[in-house]
Amino acid sequence: MSERGQLWHGRFEGGPSEALQALNDSLPFDQRMFREDIAGSRAHVQMLADVGLLEEAERDGILAALDTAEEEIAGGTFAFAESDEDIHTAVERRVTELEPAGAKMHTGRSRNDQVATDVRLWTLSAIDEVLDLVARLQGTLLAQAEAAGDAYLPGYTHLQQAQPVALAHHLLAHGWGLARDADRLRDARRRTDVSALGAGALAGSSLPLDPAKTAEYLGFGAVFDNSLDAVADRDFVAETLFALALLGVHLSRIGEELILWASTEFGFVELDDAFSTGSSMMPQKKNPDIAELARGKAGRLVGHLTGFLTTLKGLPLTYNKDMQEDKEPLFDAVDTVRLTLLALDGMISSATFRTDRMAGQADSPYAAATDLAEWLVARGMPFRQAHAVVGEQVRKALAGEGALHELVAAHPDLGTEAAALLAPGVSVSRRTTHGGGSPEAVAAQLERFRATLA
Repeated sequence: MSERGQLWHGRFEGGPSEALQALNDSLPFDQRMFREDIAGSRAHVQMLADVGLLEEAERDGILAALDTAEEEIAGGTFAFAESDEDIHTAVERRVTELEPAGAKMHTGRSRNDQVATDVRLWTLSAIDEVLDLVARLQGTLLAQAEAAGDAYLPGYTHLQQAQPVALAHHLLAHGWGLARDADRLRDARRRTDVSALGAGALAGSSLPLDPAKTAEYLGFGAVFDNSLDAVADRDFVAETLFALALLGVHLSRIGEELILWASTEFGFVELDDAFSTGSSMMPQKKNPDIAELARGKAGRLVGHLTGFLTTLKGLPLTYNKDMQEDKEPLFDAVDTVRLTLLALDGMISSATFRTDRMAGQADSPYAAATDLAEWLVARGMPFRQAHAVVGEQVRKALAGEGALHELVAAHPDLGTEAAALLAPGVSVSRRTTHGGGSPEAVAAQLERFRATLA
C-alpha cells in the first residue's frame, strides 16, 4: 500500500508523473475536513457491520483505529505519507496500519460518494457558524439602534441628502438585509442536509448497503434519491457560495457607509482606535481599514461564486475531477466571511456616533421639501402641482431670492403653518407609516426586529 497511486495501482504498471501528482493532490487543502471524513467512515463501518459485511470485532478494531487517527491529526502528530493524495487516502492508510481489517473499510464505498458526503458535512457546520456570526452582528446593530434613541440623520439617494430618518432606522436597514442573508443560508443548508453515502462511484452497489442507516448515523435529514445525482451534485456548494457572496456584498455596503461617515467631510462616526489604523507618513490619519477590507473582500467572494459556476457549467454526469475545485473557494469564502463579520461587529459595537453632526446636516430646511408637498396634497392639491409649487420655492431660495422658510411663509398656497414644517426635528417625526423613518414607526420596527432575531 505504500506505492504511489495506491488506490488504483493494480490497474497501472508504473506510478504517476510528478506533474500529475502535484496537480492531482488535494491533501494540502482538504485535510481540514478530517473530522468529517472520519465521521463518515465511522458511520459507513457501523452500517457495514449492521448488514453483515463486517464482524463485530473488525468493526470495533476499525472504529478504535479511526479514533486514534483523529486524535493524531487533531494533535498534530499524524505522519502524512507521500502516497497520501487526499485526506481520505491518508485516513484509510493510517487505519489499515493500525488495524488490518481497515482494508475492508472502503467496502461498497467510492471516494466519489465519500467526498460528496464529507463536503456536505463540512458545509453544514460552516453554515451554522456563519449564521451565529450573522446573528451576532444583527444583535450589535440592534443594540446600537436602541442606544440611538431619537437621534436622526439625513437619508440619502444618489449620495445626495434626501429626507431625514432616525439613526435607528438606518442601522436596522442593514439588520434586515442580514436577516435575508440568514434566510438564504438556512435555505441552502436544507438542501445541503442530504447524505450521499451509498451511491458508490455512480451506480450504487451490488452489496446489501443501507444508505438510510449511514444517513441516520451522521444526523443527515435526508438520503439521496439518485446515485448519479448524488455524486455529481454540487449545487449546495454553489448555493452556499451565492449566499456568502451576497452576504459579503451587504457587508461591503456597511463598510462603504462607515468609510464615508468616518471621513472629515461627514464626521458622523468616530471609530475606536482598536479598530482603526494609522498612516506610516501622516501622523494625523485614522483609517477605517476594516471597513475598506470588508468592501474589498466582496470582490473575492463574488469571484469564488462565478469561478465555481464556470467550473460546473460543462460537466457531464457523473463525477469529474473538476469537482475537486469546489473545496478551495468554499473554504476561503467561509473563512473570509467569518473574519469580516467578526471585524465589522467589533468596529460597529465600539463606534461612537456623532449625533450632533448628523442632526446638523439633517436639519437643512431643504430636507423637508417633500413634507411641504405632502402638506399641500393633504389639502387637496394634486401631487404634481404641489411638487412644482415647492420646487419653485427651492429654486428661488438657492438663487438667493430669500430664505426658504421666508419664501414658504409668504406663498399664498403655503404660509406660516407650512413654514413650521421646516423647523429642526419636525420633518423626521412626520413619516409614521409602517416601516417608516420616524421615531414612532421605528419603535414598532424595533419590536419586529427583536422578534425576528429571537
